[in-house]
Parts: sequence; structure tokens; C-alpha cells
Amino acid sequence: MVREQAMHEQAVIDDRTLEPLLELAHEAGQAILGVSTAQLAVREKDDRSPVTMADQAAQQVIIQGLARLFPAVPIISEECGAPPFAARRNWPACFLVDPLDGTKEFLAGGTDYTVNIALIRQGHPAFGVVLSPRGDILYYGGPGYGAWRRQPGENAQAIAVRSIDPKAMVAVASRSHGSPAVEHYLGRLPLKERINIGSSLKFCLVAEGKADIYPRFSPTAEWDTAAAHAVLLGAGGEVTDLHRRSLAYNKENLLNPSFLAYGDASCDWHAAIDAALL
Repeated sequence: MVREQAMHEQAVIDDRTLEPLLELAHEAGQAILGVSTAQLAVREKDDRSPVTMADQAAQQVIIQGLARLFPAVPIISEECGAPPFAARRNWPACFLVDPLDGTKEFLAGGTDYTVNIALIRQGHPAFGVVLSPRGDILYYGGPGYGAWRRQPGENAQAIAVRSIDPKAMVAVASRSHGSPAVEHYLGRLPLKERINIGSSLKFCLVAEGKADIYPRFSPTAEWDTAAAHAVLLGAGGEVTDLHRRSLAYNKENLLNPSFLAYGDASCDWHAAIDAALL
């Protein structure tokens, strides 16, 4: 009980912890950029996804930094996994970390990869930080905080989802993980434009009003989505499964169900879901 109380009390983003947390994401991004892709040794994890020295370098920075800032709050990370559910089911808070989301894009020399750090409270995203290392662009926020975008040399700018224009609807989709189900869903929408991009930046485009909908019907893990989910919530959007339920975190199974991430909730995004997708 004492440990759980300490978790609860420390799991707060405020004036004391915000800037150090953002700086931690920046340091992780610098660790990634400090690794040459030409010299990378790549191995496959059990799920056949790649992991590199860049993932591991960013991981070390984040784990050490979070332990210093929030010593009582446990961490679940892509690169070091999670304790058994019996040990974490009663955690009031935890961090979900993906030190390098979009490793395939990174290895291909692209720019659309991110560092993801999310604070989870009672199974829901409370605050998220998403860094795009190439350009050092930060997205951060959460419910009750709003959502913000900051880039070097500029003050943070508040961001928000946009109102839907049925004649100018924009969808964002995964560059590396497409699926027939997503194509089927998008084919039922009156789209004007489609953007294919990697990593959690898809959520961020919705959060800053550059896209309206991001459907994902292929596997993702909680650390892939939690940070950007928080940012999108802060911007006025939502992420729900195909039955209209908000995504939950620190579940027994750390895989997410299929989901829709969207901005303007006045549009019934679920109406385009049919029996073929459920």
C-alpha cells in the first residue's frame, strides 16, 4: 500500500517535472541521432520487428532519467517488457515507453520516427511526450493540460484538432503496416487526401489539425500509442476501439485492439465500420 501511494503521489506532471521530462525526450533523440545507420547492427525480436543500438541507447537515457525524476513510478518499455500482470494489475500509475518508434523508417534513412514517453494513471493516458528527433520537434500534452507543439527557437504553440470539412477530409495511414481492412475502411470515406507516414506522428497530425482520421487494424502495442494518444486527448480528439470504447493501458495483454484515432467527434467515424471489419 505504501508503494502504491508513492506511485500515485509522484505520477504528476507539473512545473517541476515538465521541462525535465521534455529535456529527457530531447536527450533520447540525440542518442538516436548519435548512432550511424551505416554502422548499425540489427537483430530481430520475437515478433520479427527490428531492434538496433539506437533503440537501446535511447532506452538507457529514458530509463535512467525517469528513475531520477519519478523514482517510485514503474516503467513498461518495448525494449525491456513488463512484469507479470499479477505484479502490476494494481499499479495506480506507470510509464509506457517506446524509445524508438518507427525503427524501420529510421533504418531506411527516413525522418518519420519518434521517441514516445507516456504517463498512465488508472489505466488511462494522463500525459504524453512525442519527439521527432529529426528536427527536434516536440508534441506533448494530455487531458487537462491541452496539447502543444514546440520546435527549436520557438515558443510552444497550442494545437487542437480541426472541425471536419466533409469536402476536404484527410486521412493518415501507416507507411509500413498497411492492411486490406484499412483500405476497405478508407474506401468508405469521402477522402480528399491521404497521408502515409510512420510512427506515432500519425496521431500528432490529427492532434494539430492536419488530418482528421487515423485507422489502425493491424497489431500495435500499448507503448506504440500511449504517448500520442495522450497528446490527441489534450488536443480534443479521441482514440477508440471498433466498439467505441477508449483504449485502455497496462492491460493483461499489452497489445491494442484495432482502433480509430480521430479529431472532430461530431463525425460518426464508426459508421464506416461494417461487419467485415469487426
